[in-house]
Amino acid sequence: MIEKVQKIGLKRETGYLYFIDKQGDVSRSAMARGRKNNQYGNQSSKIIKIGLKRETGYLYFIDKQGDISRSAMARGRKKITS
Repeated sequence: MIEKVQKIGLKRETGYLYFIDKQGDVSRSAMARGRKNNQYGNQSSKIIKIGLKRETGYLYFIDKQGDISRSAMARGRKKITS
C-alpha cells in the first residue's frame, strides 16, 4: 500500500534522475545512457530541502505526481521449490 508522505509538486526535466538523498532532501543527477566515459561524473544537486525523517521498513520515492510517497518493503519472502 502506498501512502503520500509530503506533497511537493516536483516538475521533472528530461535527462535527470530524481531521488531522496541521505539527508532526506530531493536531489537530482544527470543520467548518462550508453556512454563508457561518463562526462557528468557523480555530480548531484539538491533541488528541494525537506529534511525528511525516514522510518525503517519503508521505501521512500518520488511518485508520478511529483510528491514523496512511501511503501512498506517486502521482507522475508518464501522460497519457491520446484
